[in-house]
Amino acid sequence: MKKTVSMNKNYYAILMAGGVGSRFWPVSTQDFPKQFHDMLGTGDTLIQKTFQRLSNIIPKENIFILTNERYNDLVFQQLPEVTKRQVVLEPAMRNTAPCILYASLKIQKENPDAVMIVAPSDHWIEDEQAFTDNVQQAFDYCSKNDALMTLGIKPTFPNTGYGYIEYNTSFEKDIKQVNQFREKPDYATAKQFMEQGNFLWNAGIFMWHVKHVVAAFKTNQQELFQLFEKGIPVYNTEGESDFINENYGLAENISVDYAIMEASKNVYVIPATFDWNDLGTWGSLYDKLDKDSNQNAVVNAKTILENASGNMISTKKDKVVVVDGLKDYIIVDKDDVLLIYPKSKEQDIKAVLNKVKDTFGNHLG
Repeated sequence: MKKTVSMNKNYYAILMAGGVGSRFWPVSTQDFPKQFHDMLGTGDTLIQKTFQRLSNIIPKENIFILTNERYNDLVFQQLPEVTKRQVVLEPAMRNTAPCILYASLKIQKENPDAVMIVAPSDHWIEDEQAFTDNVQQAFDYCSKNDALMTLGIKPTFPNTGYGYIEYNTSFEKDIKQVNQFREKPDYATAKQFMEQGNFLWNAGIFMWHVKHVVAAFKTNQQELFQLFEKGIPVYNTEGESDFINENYGLAENISVDYAIMEASKNVYVIPATFDWNDLGTWGSLYDKLDKDSNQNAVVNAKTILENASGNMISTKKDKVVVVDGLKDYIIVDKDDVLLIYPKSKEQDIKAVLNKVKDTFGNHLG
């Protein structure tokens, strides 16, 4: 039975929706990135699914969408219930630390008692109740303790595409103290992490009290903090956009992991109790989808498949696709681009996109 979660006016979310998702080209492009697409053919785009998931625990009006200014119209088209106050626009791409600090200072000015979650817009989480329970657990802890919290995913295989979180095994049962963050490993190291048993995948989902995250920036990123602190008098007023347009581009390009998580001692992790997929590549989407008897995964297309296995096929609705003799390929048809590419080389799609742009022009990516 689904639990009823009371809506707490001090609960806030920053929904991160500024990325380009270039490894999902040609569906994901700079003008229309993957978070605004229905990647799994469910009827909802990824940002819509994430917003709905967060609204199970956070009042809708307290969910802030953090995105690049070029996606402003897409956000309002897909999330018509949000107001202008909730859409926080970056005038330049500067990784996750500057935008999280900026949004945190805005939220702190509005509500100094805020407890927040930072969540990417492109993750797929099947068990939404388990997600809500884990977030509630983190919020309860962060409300009472000086803690920077993250959700870690129990690894199911030695994945070399994720960063890892090493935790202290002697800590509380469900909440672990983080020993260190580890970069994406090679296969042998990832296998060793699995065998050791106290490593989790870093999902990039963070929770904290607003005063603690602001304090962490002030301590560990003084220059960045001073840059955005100057805007406090104008945040949540008419003067905010002028200040941000003038100053945002001066911020260092740095991730929140490097900026505060790796530098802080008060970092904790909850091993997530839900299945998770970061939908970072065509292969990760393939893993998530239902397959036919020959392990082909299909989104939207009508197919006739002969001698074809392990393929990922994505087209516009009801496009007829005939495949014969292909194994383990990505086949994507989108407007002016047809991609037929080995699944084993999916990490190279970003480089392929750059090649296409150099050869045929930016309008294709």
